Amino acid sequence: MESTMTSKTLIDDAVFNSSTLGSKGFADRLFAHWFSRLVYAQIWEDPQSDIDALQLKPGANILTISSGGCNALAYLSTDPAAVHAVDLNGAHLAMLEMKKQAIKHLPDYDSVLHFLGNASQTDNIKRYQRHIRPHLSQDASDFWESRSILGKFGKPRFHYFSKNAYQHGLLGDFIGFAHGLVKLMGGDLKKLATARNMEEQASLFEKYLAPVFENKLFQFLARQPIALYSLGIPPSQFAALKHDAKQGLPNLFKERMRHLACDFPLDQNCFAHQAFARCYDTNTQTALPMYLQKRYFSSLRTNIDRIYPHHTNLTDFLRQQPRASMDAYLFLDAQDWMDQQQLTELWEQVTRTAAPQAKVVFRTGGSESPLENMLPPQLLSAWTTDTAHNRKLYATDRSAIYGGMHLYIKNEIL
Repeated sequence: MESTMTSKTLIDDAVFNSSTLGSKGFADRLFAHWFSRLVYAQIWEDPQSDIDALQLKPGANILTISSGGCNALAYLSTDPAAVHAVDLNGAHLAMLEMKKQAIKHLPDYDSVLHFLGNASQTDNIKRYQRHIRPHLSQDASDFWESRSILGKFGKPRFHYFSKNAYQHGLLGDFIGFAHGLVKLMGGDLKKLATARNMEEQASLFEKYLAPVFENKLFQFLARQPIALYSLGIPPSQFAALKHDAKQGLPNLFKERMRHLACDFPLDQNCFAHQAFARCYDTNTQTALPMYLQKRYFSSLRTNIDRIYPHHTNLTDFLRQQPRASMDAYLFLDAQDWMDQQQLTELWEQVTRTAAPQAKVVFRTGGSESPLENMLPPQLLSAWTTDTAHNRKLYATDRSAIYGGMHLYIKNEIL
């Protein structure tokens, strides 16, 4: 993690831009403060959709945003030359390193599953102390050995893995709060985790969750940007959501939750398990995140040292890379944060560093790609996208929290 800048500085630089004015300026500053801690203990973009979109060949050089690290690790199953995991937030890189060292140094697959999958056993403290702690970098060790907001009265953060690690972080806290709020409004998110088939998933959604979206309190909260900060949704992305919400934000959130709850079998959707059961189903392999499934364990362990963390922003990382050196880029929803200048500077470096036929995948809070209206035409002309294909890709993303998934392919130079 080569940057000497703090997470706060990097996040401030990313969030504050030419649109940071007036009331949005206050909202941007509040969001930047909110985001400068562990947000995602797990990632909420589907790596299987990414891999299907990119059609990666062995030996690829991949750039991704780290976030909770699950996807960066999943890409190792494609036998890449390198996975460069960039993040503004050092807490996310510490989470990635915890997962990396667990896969590399715990004795076997079962112990990895206990530590990272179950993530709630008291024996995990011994696993950490014996097998993981000696191998952490100084930055990661400082994070995990320090205490959280309770200061000297709390336990070091590595205890998260004995108390369901995925219920921690801002998003974990938000999901816990949402469960209580939905109960208060007459619903029950946990009931959705009991479905035995897709017919029951749809029935339970209509009974225990759909009515909540008609509640006056929910409708009020859905219109407040600050209510969504714990999801990692900045003010600029909230504006894109409002643009897409032709029938109002409550209805937009209802349809995205329906997509998560009803459109994929529960026994194949790790995102639904975390949203509704607040844990992974470790008894069902297909219900686990890709990087925790046994069929990928051997390749991940073989390739584990091909993952490289970088505490910096995407554009600065790419400025240090050779021309035509990268094969795949995964930007999550980071571009929703950017103004025109930031986006243009990023894509100048993407275009410079992209190998022939390189591919870029990203998500958007709204349904539309920001590139079509914000990039200079000569820069955009180096890339091709297919909106119909993008809609099909979006339909495969089991996390279901975004409005769009987009694939851009570098044009061949004739």
